[in-house]
Amino acid sequence: MLDNWLFIGLFVLIAAVFPATPILINYFIIPRKPNSIKQDTYECGVETVGETWVQFKVQYYIYALVFLIFDVETIFLYPWAVAFDQLAFFAVVEGVIFILILGAGLVYAWRKGALEWS
Repeated sequence: MLDNWLFIGLFVLIAAVFPATPILINYFIIPRKPNSIKQDTYECGVETVGETWVQFKVQYYIYALVFLIFDVETIFLYPWAVAFDQLAFFAVVEGVIFILILGAGLVYAWRKGALEWS
């Protein structure tokens, strides 16, 4: 029983040390010599002229989120589709319900205008 807790404690310790190590190395070892060139805004090699803060329409983010949601949920359908001929009736009904929920979400996003690109 103690071996299991030792393994979990070791895992938690590694999980804390692994991301903290590069941060601490950066903080203590890397020299800091700020100057105006390092503090300047960098946009793909093009020097910015005028106001560098540009606001985007929220609609672009909503469009991207809707795409991401449907993309990820489509990935959930792959194992179901691969094992479709081996599934029980209950699993097939669950898959159909999942697809109906996705369809309802798509219709909702469509009616709200989230898929309009203007």
